[in-house]
Formats: sequence, C-alpha cells, structure tokens
Amino acid sequence: MTEIVKLQGLQKSFGKFQALKDLSFTVNAGEVVGFIGPNGAGKSTTIRTLLGIINRDQGEAQIFGKDVWKDSLEIHKRVSYVPGDVALWGNLTGGEIIDLFIKLHGGGNQAKRDELIKRFELDPKKKAKGYSKGNRQKVGLIAALSVDSDLYILDEPTSGLDPLMEAVFQEEIEKIKDAGKAILLSSHILSEVERLADKVVIIRHGKVVESGTLDELRHLTRSTVTLMTEGDVSQMAHVPGVYDFVQKDGKATFSADNEAMNTILTEATKLHVTKIESVPPTLEDLFMRHYEG
Repeated sequence: MTEIVKLQGLQKSFGKFQALKDLSFTVNAGEVVGFIGPNGAGKSTTIRTLLGIINRDQGEAQIFGKDVWKDSLEIHKRVSYVPGDVALWGNLTGGEIIDLFIKLHGGGNQAKRDELIKRFELDPKKKAKGYSKGNRQKVGLIAALSVDSDLYILDEPTSGLDPLMEAVFQEEIEKIKDAGKAILLSSHILSEVERLADKVVIIRHGKVVESGTLDELRHLTRSTVTLMTEGDVSQMAHVPGVYDFVQKDGKATFSADNEAMNTILTEATKLHVTKIESVPPTLEDLFMRHYEG
C-alpha cells in the first residue's frame, strides 16, 4: 500500500511540558486510521504538526514523502482538513463560505458541492452568524468533501451533528475511502471510529499505547460469553480462562480469554449446549483498558 502519512519518533514540548513523546504511526492510501485519546493526550498537537502549523522538536513527519514543515504549502494542495469547531465569517452566507474554501483550495466539484448541501440539509443562503454549531460543522465538511484531495485530516468532524447527519458523514467517508484516499479520523465517538476505521491508534500522554486493526487489538481484551446448557452450567465457573462468572435462571454470563476459548467450548459441549453467544470487545472496551483509573 502507498504510504501517505509517516510519523516516526515525533517529539514536541511546550516549555517543560512534553506533549509528544516518541510518537510513530502511518496512514496508507485507501485506509481510514482512527486516532483516539482523551483531551490532553496529544492528538491536536499531532494534527497541528501534520498541518505545518507548529514544528516538531525531534523525529520525522512526512506527508506524500515530503516534510510537513518545509513543504507545507505543497502538501496543502492535496489535503482537506476539518477541525472540531469550524470558525466562519458571520456576515457571509454558508454557500459563499463553502465556495471561498473551495476556491482557496484550488477548485472543486460544483455538482458534488450541491449534492452535499442537499444531503447535509444545509441552508446555503443563511448567514453564518445565524448558524448553530452543527450547521457550522456542515459548512466545513461540505467544503472539505467537495474537493478532490488525497488525504483528509478530520479532527472531531461530526461534533454538533445529529445522528442522521453523522450517518451521512459516514457514508461519504466510505466513498472517499473506496476511491483510494487516505483518512486520519480523530473522534470521541468510538462507535463511529469502530465502524469506519481500518486501523486504530490509541494515544496516551503523547505516546502510542496500542495500534493495529480492531481484529489485531481484540486479543488484548476478553470476549463476553453467554451460555445455556442442559447440564449444570455452574461447572463452567471453574474452567481456566473464565472470569466474572454470573449465573441467573440457568443462563451463565462470563468474560473469557480468547486463547482459552477452545478449552471453554470443549468443556461446554460436555454439558450439552442449548445456546451460546460470544461478543468480541468493542473499541470502547479497548479504549477504557488504557484510561480507566
């Protein structure tokens, strides 16, 4: 796969505070990378570095094989960016602002612009000072998605949007991914990241604490198993790899180590299984593993 973004050993300090500590990950063409972590983890500093707004102290930061600081103007011609809180010119209409953003980028698809305005249900004739936060966000999204970029950097892009508009956003992201574009998606909506991301990067205190596909990361957290048997299901509480066993009305629910699943299933079949359900950990489970406490 073509490597679009490369961060290697990235470090950045503000005075005595080290915001980024040896941060490394990549984003490839046709790939959505979910970049997650709570406030203060270093996400915004990373994105500002990628955009060439601030310069790193140490490490390598490249987009399209070019240095993000030295070659920022050249890089920006092929990048679309949506921040978490879009600031607009109050006396311009939404449509005028979208057209201005598209023109500043170097040109866009007028038909795509009009289609997105309809899909996001935006009134383009209304002045921006009368827009809600959600509508301001729509302006940024429409402008970014109306131009043909090779990399989309989206920092809390659906902030303020209702669930219907979030669904529209997700459909549009699927389209640009299918077109072979690269997407770096930073979001607090973990279900959104879980649906869209091919790879997840979890950041804590300026360092990557986990990265990989959801399937690769799920081995780190136990699955939840629901089990009903003809025999005494309570016997499953003593099987190696079973944790947090709870039995009620002949049904058992417990956590299970994935590597012990074969042993668990073998023991369960001895009791004549009538129902079994295994649910892999969600992205929220993986996230909380690193942040609770």
